[in-house]
Amino acid sequence: MFIEWNENPTGRRVGDCTVRAIAKALGKDWETVYAGLALTGFSLCDMPSANRVWGAYLRRNGFRRRFLGENCPDGYTVQDFCRDHPKGTYILAIDGHVVTVIDGDYYDSWDSGTENPVYYWERERRE
Repeated sequence: MFIEWNENPTGRRVGDCTVRAIAKALGKDWETVYAGLALTGFSLCDMPSANRVWGAYLRRNGFRRRFLGENCPDGYTVQDFCRDHPKGTYILAIDGHVVTVIDGDYYDSWDSGTENPVYYWERERRE
């Protein structure tokens, strides 16, 4: 189910989806995640929004990248992913966008449910 959510302190809806998605998934504020991504980008000599930068940040915060694989049908959507993953915390990479899924609900500033994920990050379960 779509839940409208925007952690950006000024209510911006464009250009910071990676920060917003990671903030939601980690339960951190926007500023903390932005600073963490900026420092990670600085250490890697790349922009905070680069896939390798936010990927490194997610790895350090207990996430593992997964691929949808050959068994994923054409047209597989964010809504389909939510139905197939009713438990857990995920960050889905969509072409030009990033969205968080928590326990089968997707959190975004707009309804991205019909978009097609390319790959995703799964938060490792903590006992």
